[in-house]
Amino acid sequence: MVSRSYSNLLDLASGDSPSFGGERKRFPRVATVPGLLSEVDDETCNSVGSEAPSSVSQERMIIVGNQLPLRAHRNEDNGEWCFSWDEDSLLLQLKDGLGEDVEVIYVGCLKEQVALNEQDDVAQTLLETFKCVPAFIPPELFTKFYHGFCKQHLWPLFHYMLPLLPDLGGRFDRSLWQAYVSVNKIFADKVMEVISPDDDYVWVHDYHLMVLPTFLRKRFNRVKLGFFLHSPFPSSEIYRTLPVRDEILRALLNSDLIGFHTFDYARHFLSCCGRMLGLSYQSKRGYIGLEYYGRTVSIKILPVGIHIGQLQSVLNLPETAAKVAELRAQFRGQTVMLGVDDMDIFKGISLKLLAMEQLLMQHPENRGEVVLVQIANPARGRGRDVQEVQSETYATVKRINNRFGRPGYDPVVLIDTPLQLYERIAYYVIAECCLVTAVRDGMNLIPYEYIICRQGNEKLDETLGLDPSAPKKSMLVVSEFIGCSPSLSGAIRVNPWNIDAVAEAMDSALIVSEAEKQLRHEKHYRYVSTHDVAYWARSFLQDLERACGDHLRRRCWGIGFGLGFRVIALDPNFRKLSVEHIVSAYRRTKNRAILLDYDGTLMPTGSLNTTPNIEAVGILNNLCQDPKNLVFLVSGKDRKILTEWFSCCKKLGLAAENGYFIRPNHDSDWETCVSLPDFDWKQIAEPVMKLYTETTDGSTIETKESALVWNYLYADPDFGFCQAKELLDHLESVLANEPVSVKSGQHVVEVKPQGVNKGLVAEHLLTTMRQKGKLPDFVLCIGDDRSDEDMFEVIMRAKTSPRLSPVAEVFACTVGQKPSKAKYYVEDRSEILRMLQALANASEQAAKTAPTPASCGGLIINRE
Repeated sequence: MVSRSYSNLLDLASGDSPSFGGERKRFPRVATVPGLLSEVDDETCNSVGSEAPSSVSQERMIIVGNQLPLRAHRNEDNGEWCFSWDEDSLLLQLKDGLGEDVEVIYVGCLKEQVALNEQDDVAQTLLETFKCVPAFIPPELFTKFYHGFCKQHLWPLFHYMLPLLPDLGGRFDRSLWQAYVSVNKIFADKVMEVISPDDDYVWVHDYHLMVLPTFLRKRFNRVKLGFFLHSPFPSSEIYRTLPVRDEILRALLNSDLIGFHTFDYARHFLSCCGRMLGLSYQSKRGYIGLEYYGRTVSIKILPVGIHIGQLQSVLNLPETAAKVAELRAQFRGQTVMLGVDDMDIFKGISLKLLAMEQLLMQHPENRGEVVLVQIANPARGRGRDVQEVQSETYATVKRINNRFGRPGYDPVVLIDTPLQLYERIAYYVIAECCLVTAVRDGMNLIPYEYIICRQGNEKLDETLGLDPSAPKKSMLVVSEFIGCSPSLSGAIRVNPWNIDAVAEAMDSALIVSEAEKQLRHEKHYRYVSTHDVAYWARSFLQDLERACGDHLRRRCWGIGFGLGFRVIALDPNFRKLSVEHIVSAYRRTKNRAILLDYDGTLMPTGSLNTTPNIEAVGILNNLCQDPKNLVFLVSGKDRKILTEWFSCCKKLGLAAENGYFIRPNHDSDWETCVSLPDFDWKQIAEPVMKLYTETTDGSTIETKESALVWNYLYADPDFGFCQAKELLDHLESVLANEPVSVKSGQHVVEVKPQGVNKGLVAEHLLTTMRQKGKLPDFVLCIGDDRSDEDMFEVIMRAKTSPRLSPVAEVFACTVGQKPSKAKYYVEDRSEILRMLQALANASEQAAKTAPTPASCGGLIINRE
């Protein structure tokens, strides 16, 4: 399917494909005129990308975020827009880790609303001056996108708040979802204005743009695309409540690299992919990868850092030293504990205040000695929940101060007015302990900033009256539920919901020895100073380059509509099997061997009625009537069922239980391909399997004559996988001296005689025909699952061996476009039946013109 970007939100949301037309233009490396460029016509190619490599050697990174790292304001004199870099923006800070040879272009929104008649001029200015491409979102659409879907649906859900009541985040609103998709499409259009797809890397940031990868992958199949989520990713039990859960997961999987702050967040994402999409992941040489339609989507786990240089430059400001001196005088003789949080429901400000109240109740000696300074930044969202948090915070602070305060002493100092960066840093410098007790948070950088500020400098040491050569000290009390908690091993970790435990942790932080404070600080400072934002960005880019390393070696096909779009990456020689091509080869050959699968090939996969239908049986019989053909069906089913099902196919060869039993035709006896003296090993394996079946709800045992299969398809995916791994190890241990092999497959663990697989049947057939002096000059093998790959491997290897005619036509064909050892594919079962019917018709026509029987070849059909 041709890959294109959608230009209409409703087309995407409904899954309908829009029409395209017109001449395509090549994108310049950087667009010089703002606005959308025309769509590209891809009618003649399936793999989309620029036709020739760029002549520009400089590496380029396009960074896409909800907001551009810019500050904007109007000049009061002439009313013109003035822009400057926002030094606090993470997107700007990460540039330090990309290297001077990497050109960076930013795509995002402006914080200020720009009038429609000014947008072209502003866009031109930002592109030329800052290399920024602004996405102008209409106010009403932006409100639905940001304050609606992002803050009303995604943000609460990702922080474990379910919309059980309309007041708790609000029920799902389809119009808000459509606005979210529409804004992501606008961002994609802006990226398309400047991207050079064969050269540029694209790095998308955070939950505002989670479906953007689909739009970009749809336009450029080989786009080098990374995504980093800066918020938590919830457990599957929480995430699966989202009505558009599959669309978002599939969109993220259109990235090459997906980054998370912690292993917990990545684990939850992988669990969602397994439970909702049936995907499994593997860890190879330290890298976690998800196989998704032939592409390996890499998972990156690395917490972001802070820009140490920016903090140190502010620490050196005279304003900072003056503020530190002012605060030192204000809190002279008191121990300051500091909290810095946004005023929202997830930061746990009220719980922290309750812990402070508990501390003062249980430890009266701290009254008058300990002060909690709580800096409350404005909430990023809005709504009744924010107002409730504010009201509760003010009431709690008032109660604590009225109860424990006295003239000249307030135990809680609440600062809810905006502070300059140097003012906030001054509070860090004087605080003996920093408290971060969010109930759920992504990568909270407050502890990192606190550590750097407590390291200070000589000027601040002089202001505080400290010895510059003395070791620095600090203490941290952090919630278990924030992203930076795992990396701060010297912090006191707490459950913020446990008020008593938080109060006890605060007391411990106050009474810990000076030497202990110094050791903890040194440990934290060593980590924070070496894992800054530059390190994080550099590491992400290196992994993105690695993840995109094989793009040019793969052939890409875009399939699917709407947000179900995905790209299949295949071997360049993998192509669709043409009916005309195979019929032509069929007609000019005399000794034919054909191998076919049954479930998923002649019958739909997962069909409740697996009995072969009249159409399939009729086609098989017609093929068997041709004396040039030997038709063989290879199945995982037992021989009794196959004998019953195909009793009317007198000349059809059958292979049961994946090739352990073979019967050349209806009049022959069943034979075994592998000699096995007895099946005593079943008495060992079956009790072990029963044990795991009893403890794994949804699992079953399938008993065959030659094999035992433990199936956990209907068990819990995670538990079933763990049990299967344990069962595999258990069986390998108890069957170590038996002539069997223990293998794990798709939701199964199988014990079977050594050497038995479907490839064994192909080996047996080709060898038998060669012994009869009839070298096959036509081989067709069709299958749909992993077990059929053994047959593909045998017949492809036979092309260079004396078992086939030197001019043999070999067709190894899988069902569906997916990674395979086969060189051809067909779309579905209906195409297979049409193709086999065309071969049967060719045999009938040949019989009419030349009724004399010719030499016999071989056709094998695999049933599973």
